Amino acid sequence: MESLILLVVLLLLILLGAPIGFILILIPFVYILFTDAVPLVLIPSQMFNAIDSVPLTAIAFFMLTGELMTSATITDRLVSLSRALIGRIRGGLAQVNVLVSMFFAGMNGSVVADTATVGALVLPAMKKAGYPPAFSAAVTGVSSTIGGIIPPSIMMIVLANSTEISIASLFAAGIIPGILIGVVIMIINHFFAIKYNFERSDQPFSIRRAGKELYRSSFALLIPLVLVGSVMGGVASVVEAGAITALVALLTGVFVYRTIKWKECTGAFRRAFRNSAMVFIIIAASGPFSWLLTSLGAIGDLESWLLSLTGSPILFMLALILFIFLLGTVMDSAVNIIIVGPVLVSVMAQAGFPEVQAAIVVIVGFLIGSVTPPVGVAYFTAATIAEVRLEKVAIALIPYLVGLFLLLFFILVVPELTMFLPNLLSN
Repeated sequence: MESLILLVVLLLLILLGAPIGFILILIPFVYILFTDAVPLVLIPSQMFNAIDSVPLTAIAFFMLTGELMTSATITDRLVSLSRALIGRIRGGLAQVNVLVSMFFAGMNGSVVADTATVGALVLPAMKKAGYPPAFSAAVTGVSSTIGGIIPPSIMMIVLANSTEISIASLFAAGIIPGILIGVVIMIINHFFAIKYNFERSDQPFSIRRAGKELYRSSFALLIPLVLVGSVMGGVASVVEAGAITALVALLTGVFVYRTIKWKECTGAFRRAFRNSAMVFIIIAASGPFSWLLTSLGAIGDLESWLLSLTGSPILFMLALILFIFLLGTVMDSAVNIIIVGPVLVSVMAQAGFPEVQAAIVVIVGFLIGSVTPPVGVAYFTAATIAEVRLEKVAIALIPYLVGLFLLLFFILVVPELTMFLPNLLSN
């Protein structure tokens, strides 16, 4: 009963717009204050323990890499490359939106950064080309989920830190699912492009033009290769790789493309610092909240309920995906991955799934939740940039959410989609 009251209070505060980090600290504080169960000093202690991990430092470097690329207009080159590759097909700008997200995902690792950056670059062009604003926002929001799945991924680092799963294995496991998500979105885009006769570029496809744009973007594309390759190859730790990648992004913008001055870099550093602080506040605040859920038995009850369904594999998988969907609609994806993610990975491992596959299913499921109404952060961000009503975007999102959750079930049923590259890497 206490757990149910706790969740109801949490949901009410979220729907009222209270900052998520503040909520996660306030609820344990009030509980301890009224019950005197433990000393209040437990709260700062749990907050410190939640962020007392070296690999989490890489988050700041990923944030900085994305900000430097945006400030140096490197992302603009990725848009031009995408338009040269697929802009000619029907609904080309919608497909460019997805492809740019896939490129940008390999350099930043953040759903919010992907939504804001790609949205600011592509949404005005889609509006000018006559795309319905709600459709444009839906495509931008749903494609941004790729930003947390194709490595590097901030959420992979966070979950790996909680479960002690190899970050390199998670990076390798996320590549195929990330690409498949992009393919599913593009297939749905193509259906709507044919149905509503969306635009296509007047400029025919040219190998020469594509080669030129590929050359102009070569240093930008080098960034994810350096980052992911060094981590998966065991050459550098995730923190070292993040620092190297940020340095490569800085030198590329200042010396190679010469699109940013040294003094202009301070703005990128300031924004990266602010965004990283927001992530770390949520991670720290999840410490006392996780302790409260555990002490009230909510975590144990969830684990027991799911394990009771393992006698029927199909029922277990359906219940798992439904639970992820429902939780994703009402809670922030980062909070879900930090607090509930380790429990779900543990349950799936006990049910016979490889831990790496379980972690990817959890990450993909909750990142889809980041664009699911009513509280998805990517859903809000895309609608704001497109200047369209939330309910219209919600309706436009329905076919994409159906497609992505069907893909999530497919990823759960076919372990080779996640385990092929990690197994290849280990061999």
